[in-house]
Amino acid sequence: MPVHRVIAETYYRTFSRLYPVLAHIKPGDTVVTKTLDSGGQDDKGVRRHVAGNPLTGPFFIEGAEAGDAISVHFSKVRLNRNWGYTSLRLGLVALMPESIETLHSSSYKMDLVRPGRADLVPWDLDVQKATVRLREPASAKMRLEFPARPMLGCVGVAPAGDFAPTSGPSGPYGGNLDYNEIAEGSTLHLPVYHPGALLYVGDGHALQGDGEPLGNGIETSMDVEFTVAVRKGAAPSGPRVETTEHLISIGSQPEFSSSLNRGLQMATTDMVNWLAQDYGIEPWAAHLLVGVQGRYDVVTVAGSMALKIAKRHLPPRA
Repeated sequence: MPVHRVIAETYYRTFSRLYPVLAHIKPGDTVVTKTLDSGGQDDKGVRRHVAGNPLTGPFFIEGAEAGDAISVHFSKVRLNRNWGYTSLRLGLVALMPESIETLHSSSYKMDLVRPGRADLVPWDLDVQKATVRLREPASAKMRLEFPARPMLGCVGVAPAGDFAPTSGPSGPYGGNLDYNEIAEGSTLHLPVYHPGALLYVGDGHALQGDGEPLGNGIETSMDVEFTVAVRKGAAPSGPRVETTEHLISIGSQPEFSSSLNRGLQMATTDMVNWLAQDYGIEPWAAHLLVGVQGRYDVVTVAGSMALKIAKRHLPPRA
């Protein structure tokens, strides 16, 4: 199958149907591309766009039409430079309000990572060893060094109608999902609203805890390789992820738009429908399976939830 090696010259911060197409691809074609970090810098540290999760795309998938589903399989999501950054302090939305007065300052060193910012700290990334290590400040008690787990925070299509959300929130179209299961080897299923789907990717993280409680992961640029399949008339209600071990439904909503319990309800409802439609499981059996084997992830601390079902418990697809 053809391989498209595509490096964008222009980046965007909205999931819009109106931008010029970066590349036309057919189902099964491979796309090899790069993403900028959330601050707009590339793998050489050159600033290519303003901060705020600049997106690579849109990719037009031939044959994809409204009502279809696209399945984006990520064969590579890899570090491509030796540094990244995070906030120094947890986001206040992740903490009890009464703790705010006793928190350490969010300021560290002005201009250390980005001009005009004192709340960001640098991490060293070892591309060969796939590890991350906090450069500064230094803890007297522990070494903040961990295995990397590269992921993409932003993957989405142009949403329905003329809606063009920024690359900050998420929704049924995908968007700024910030889910650490969207990584190398995973497949993301998304609904299609416009001809060609108009797919965007961006916002690479070298490592991120569940829920993105810092308000960011270890932000960095990324090398990305993916293929796309089209399923006719099979649009899900929102994003779904498949890994080697799990089916995952995401109750995807913008942060602060509603409580996490709504995200949980969205994810659970979609999972029951997925099990019934694709696996032929009776709805009552799907309810019981979720009730005894379901595992929930906090995707974003003030927005989305995900429900995971291990594939080993499932019958063959219907």
